[in-house]
Amino acid sequence: MGQKLVGILLNAAMHRGVPRLKTGQESLESYEEAAAAYGLTPCFLKLSDIDTGSGYSIAYVKGPNGYRSAVIPTPDAIHNRAIYDPGSQGVERILRSGVQVYNTCNRYGKDQIHGLLEQNEGLRGLLPATSAGLAGLKEMMDSYSDLILKPCRGSIGQGVMRLSRNSPGHWTWSYLPGGSNSWASTAVHQDALPRALRARLASAPYLVQERIPLAELGGRPFDLRVTVQRGWGGEWQVTGLFAKRAAPGGFVSNIARGGEALDSIFVLEQAFSGPAAAGIRMSVLAHSLSIARELEKNLPGLADIGLDMGITGKGRIYFIECNGRDQRYGFRKAGLAGTWKESYRKPMAYARYLLDHPAQHNSY
Repeated sequence: MGQKLVGILLNAAMHRGVPRLKTGQESLESYEEAAAAYGLTPCFLKLSDIDTGSGYSIAYVKGPNGYRSAVIPTPDAIHNRAIYDPGSQGVERILRSGVQVYNTCNRYGKDQIHGLLEQNEGLRGLLPATSAGLAGLKEMMDSYSDLILKPCRGSIGQGVMRLSRNSPGHWTWSYLPGGSNSWASTAVHQDALPRALRARLASAPYLVQERIPLAELGGRPFDLRVTVQRGWGGEWQVTGLFAKRAAPGGFVSNIARGGEALDSIFVLEQAFSGPAAAGIRMSVLAHSLSIARELEKNLPGLADIGLDMGITGKGRIYFIECNGRDQRYGFRKAGLAGTWKESYRKPMAYARYLLDHPAQHNSY
């Protein structure tokens, strides 16, 4: 395998931090190690520096004195780690030039993902009851006593709310006030929902779902983050998983909202008996692969996702949501340094596979 270039596409703010090694949760060192293992040199790009006309780009490449900007031939394979909506003109321009961009789009609406999975009869049983908008909320309040409201385009738990019934017609509304990480709660009546709640639902598309009665550890609910990636050979593989436990008194497990990352084996064995824990883990892995294979049918370029999977106290498994740009740092926080490194190696292995088998990209 000869040394070849692989592009890592970053958003402009993160890209500016490359020469100062200030890239947030993205580990430049891990990219370098992973790429080297497959005979690749990583080049860190931003969209506006890719010139499809000339076939050259400006990128940060590591040298003896750190990262320096250089003009390079545009890599034939680019791993997208920036956030772009479906149909981004900039990304489409690169694809038309013949460059293989994987994780082409990594921002999908929760409603879109739910709709795609709902088409698969074998996966429907993993989906919580779901509706949308204010009309859907009123309908769901008649049928369920505990609801989660999630913005279709939200991330890291932003905008998530909960409605829990106390008695007929009387509910508690829990939400995060703007700029706060402390949950607020207020009593509401089903027939007179507060203007602020209605305004939130009117300001952006929302999913309304039955709240899954998640299994708990130490009185705090948890779910599982499963990283599913393509590596060498192009097939989907589960790289690893960890548990996310909600902060005390919270109901969302997002690490950015005070959640805690823990080893999934430890958490499952604490919450369930040994044989049950092992069975749940194996089922979660199998379901995660099935979900990835179903989504790829309609989402071109999909190659690297994080799935949130919930488990009830009785061991039933649910799909919660799909993250198109998986934040891998949870593995490190959970003490799973080897898996964290592997989550960087898989995308580089896939890049090498695409470079050596360029026709394969169009078949996925």
